[in-house]
Amino acid sequence: MASPRTSTRHRSRPGAGRHPAQQRSWLARNSIWLLAALAVAAGAGAFIVMTTSGGSGDESDAGAFVGGDLHSLVVDPADPGRLFVGGHQAVSVTADGGATWRQVPSLEDKDAMGWAFTGDAVYVSGHPGLNRSVDGGVTFTMINDTLPDTDVHAFGAGAGVLYGASPTVGVFASDDAGESWAIRTSATGQAFFGRIIVDPADEQHLLAADAQAGVVQSRDGGRSWQDAGGLPSATWISAAGDSVESLVASGPAGASQSSDGGRSWEPLELPDGALLAELGANADTLYAAGLDGTAAQVWISHDGGATWSEPT
Repeated sequence: MASPRTSTRHRSRPGAGRHPAQQRSWLARNSIWLLAALAVAAGAGAFIVMTTSGGSGDESDAGAFVGGDLHSLVVDPADPGRLFVGGHQAVSVTADGGATWRQVPSLEDKDAMGWAFTGDAVYVSGHPGLNRSVDGGVTFTMINDTLPDTDVHAFGAGAGVLYGASPTVGVFASDDAGESWAIRTSATGQAFFGRIIVDPADEQHLLAADAQAGVVQSRDGGRSWQDAGGLPSATWISAAGDSVESLVASGPAGASQSSDGGRSWEPLELPDGALLAELGANADTLYAAGLDGTAAQVWISHDGGATWSEPT
């Protein structure tokens, strides 16, 4: 792991839409990662994050072990100090905001990409399919029997509906807790990654990260999708609290944040080496993660991304 350090980052000036200079800088530093993500979107069948960050790769001292790639960073909405980081090989969890970590044995080799939390379950999706926990995320069981495809790159859930996305079939949904599924559209969704956000105020309103189109949204339950701006390419999206007003999108083109539900965006500067950004319980608390060898490197910000430090 990298030695502890504190980095100070100041936000760029506010502005809506895309920021060409920032995009060129990020694309230059992350071109390999972007090519890997787009390869999956085209059907390569594996989402591999490649970085040039250091790390010993010693799994006996791996900290937040995920394996050779980093797919996901998610905060448990019921416990903002509880975070999961996931890759193709493993998932690690912390109960103290990132100071200490342990692996989740039942998610070994489950390729944790999409995450969703409901009142009675935690869902994790990936190339092997869909996993569900009914004990608060302690143990997970695979539930693939009715899925239209088991290559589930993105996943989301509301109180009464589940949503998934696959490179093969597009976007699909279930309104009976996964007993049956219906394809909502085959016209898009093939390049979705990570979380599908379901608006708590309207379960037909969805936001997703698209590796080819950036942030996209649907207002008809995933049947049609529109560009929502923010980034030219995104692989993670996060919302704070019980609304979709505060959003952060991140990916190979950098990171952007919105305080008005995606109507306008401004750039968010992450720590060097960070690939994903996740909002905590409010818009002032942010987490970021990158890959250091076979472990996730995690940072935290308590001032909306103006400054970052490693959790202690």
